[in-house]
Amino acid sequence: MTTMPGVYTPTHQASSTPIRHGGFGGTTTLAEIVLVVEDEQPVRELLLTWLDEAGYETCFGVNGVDGLKQLYDHRPDLVVADVMMPEMDGFEFCRLVREVSKAPIMILSGLGKEAEKIKGLDLGADDYVVKPVGMDEFLARVGALLRRRRWSDSEPAEENRYEDSQITIFPERHEVWVRGDKVDLTPIEFRLLSVLTEWAGKTCSLDEIRRQVWESPHYSAEVVRWHIASLRNKIEPDPDGSPQRIVTVWGVGYRYEVPGNTAEMGRG
Repeated sequence: MTTMPGVYTPTHQASSTPIRHGGFGGTTTLAEIVLVVEDEQPVRELLLTWLDEAGYETCFGVNGVDGLKQLYDHRPDLVVADVMMPEMDGFEFCRLVREVSKAPIMILSGLGKEAEKIKGLDLGADDYVVKPVGMDEFLARVGALLRRRRWSDSEPAEENRYEDSQITIFPERHEVWVRGDKVDLTPIEFRLLSVLTEWAGKTCSLDEIRRQVWESPHYSAEVVRWHIASLRNKIEPDPDGSPQRIVTVWGVGYRYEVPGNTAEMGRG
């Protein structure tokens, strides 16, 4: 077995990307990615072995901080995380994951008190499993969480949408198309763009952005700027030039400029 930080490679040379498998044998580019965040190496390797043999693509983090890096690098379909970890515990990790990803989260922990389970679920976990757990139960729970994710991602027959000449937003699908191409946004970026387009052509204040995106007035202007910059990189015609779609109104907030002033809400 060869391993390197963040990537699990049971029978291959170390790689900078997760393993890609499909079904129970063969290869495919469509395998679902499972991120395992666990500081105890024997437990981590056992879980990764089970997942690999079941046909999932796998990557891992050795603590919560490393887990967040792997989350951003690999955009997993499911996250499995321990609670008791150095640098950042699983509860804080779970809270931060839920801010930027809608991937289901399974907490797998030796902490089994009811209060601990409730805390994990309240912070955004979709399942809480107490160690030890057998392979069959673990894989059954993984499969159930991924099935629910696929169902929730199914396209509805009819939904509201925002549309102008450059951007189309499907709120129910959390899907954004920019100049004909689908663009992947984090949940915060999606909410931010949705708020700004609701205010299309008008300035949205920092306080209003904090209230609608974070539901809290306590996030700093610098945090808002960081997410605005990330969103601009994904939707602006020229990310390196002067912003055309999301402009800064200094001392007030931000404004979404509608190209050609053709914004409309429609049914799709």
